[in-house]
Amino acid sequence: MVRFILKRLGLALITLWLLSVLVFLLGQVLPSDPGRSVLGPLAAPSAVHALDHQLGVDKPILTQYWNWLTNFPGTSYQYQAPIGPILGPALLRSLKLAIFALVILVPLGIIGGVISALNAGKPVDRTISVVGQSMLTVPEFVSGIVLLVIFAVELGWLPVTATAPPGSGFLTQLKYLILPVIPLVMVLFGYIARMARVGTIEALDSDYARTAVLKGLPRGVVVRRHVLRNSLLPTITVIATQTGYLIGGLVVVETLFRYNGIGLLTYNAANQHDIPMLEACVLTIGVVYMVVTLLADITYSLLNPRIRLKAAE
Repeated sequence: MVRFILKRLGLALITLWLLSVLVFLLGQVLPSDPGRSVLGPLAAPSAVHALDHQLGVDKPILTQYWNWLTNFPGTSYQYQAPIGPILGPALLRSLKLAIFALVILVPLGIIGGVISALNAGKPVDRTISVVGQSMLTVPEFVSGIVLLVIFAVELGWLPVTATAPPGSGFLTQLKYLILPVIPLVMVLFGYIARMARVGTIEALDSDYARTAVLKGLPRGVVVRRHVLRNSLLPTITVIATQTGYLIGGLVVVETLFRYNGIGLLTYNAANQHDIPMLEACVLTIGVVYMVVTLLADITYSLLNPRIRLKAAE
């Protein structure tokens, strides 16, 4: 197990380094003059040139990359302040939103997939499949706007924004997060339910499940003891992938509901040509995504030792 984890960790570090190179190069090719972004369009060219020299953007690209990497996350052009104290709280807020969505999404998706598999070919199966696939086709900004108009504007049951007032209690914070969470659950439910359905059907058709049935065990016992653990293996990878999306792909939802997470921070950095902030946000999202994927690989290997032994060879 230790060998398996070290191998996965080494691959993750190599991927992280390649991602840092890619993020830095993308920042270099974006049409933006750091000095002009900071000083504004009316600043004198000499002042812009002096600031560019101070920021080091006129140095060789390898020197710029090394300076960026060793001083990560750097200083924001837009806020004229260190990025860390701004990025950290934004990431925590996005994590809170993602965890709330997962608490609803994962059980709902797994239960829907298992029920669909146990009733394969029946109206229940077709209903769950059609509902899941239909929700997949509705973008978050469409469902979010509809929910916002109905429940926040017309009925007034829920807040228009997702950011709770400072010092709000736990239940109040959940009330503010309900609306942005629902579009996320709607979009991702179909993926998880479909994988849970496929895994459950395969497990039900396996030799060990058939043997348990022939021994006279009730179907519910067979499902709980022999089917669920093996049927959920493919679902774990999907959940990990969607978790990375929930944390880093919330630009639309956070912008629509004015939620001050890392998605909105990334969007604002792109709009303001704040290259250091944009690079820091993208790289941080990549790190979170890789950590989640690594944890998923470890969990997968714990549930299926054959994967662990094969990967460690």
